[in-house]
Amino acid sequence: MSVRRDGHPRWKGGAQRGQAIVELALVLPVLLVLTVGVLGVGRITQAHMAVRAVAWEAARAAALAPTSTAAAEQGLAAGLAVADAYHLRRSALQLTVDARDFQRGGDVNAVARYDISLADVPLLGRTGADLQSQHREPVDPYRSGIGGGTS
Repeated sequence: MSVRRDGHPRWKGGAQRGQAIVELALVLPVLLVLTVGVLGVGRITQAHMAVRAVAWEAARAAALAPTSTAAAEQGLAAGLAVADAYHLRRSALQLTVDARDFQRGGDVNAVARYDISLADVPLLGRTGADLQSQHREPVDPYRSGIGGGTS
């Protein structure tokens, strides 16, 4: 480093400054793509966990109901409440509760499907995923007040 006549230091690193800009221009797009990828994977993972929770809670609430008709209604209500808590769009959610085998020792089955859109994540455009989860919950074989099954 040398000193100019006005007393300010003279840097000989002008080429280094240009090199740093070129390196930034090369690395920045890679970092942006990685960041957007992490955001997309995170959103899909969160939505998948939410769909699993919806199916689990719907099947569990249905298995605790007193009748098969109430099982379907309570399962749907519980599943939709969980979906609302996870901020899932109801228009993209399909939830079915199958209580045909609702009896002591039987099973209740819930299936949740969710179509996630990543349109709000930059660079992913119209990308999305169709997520599905199924949960089968046994009805307690020792419950009273349920017809059918063995005593």
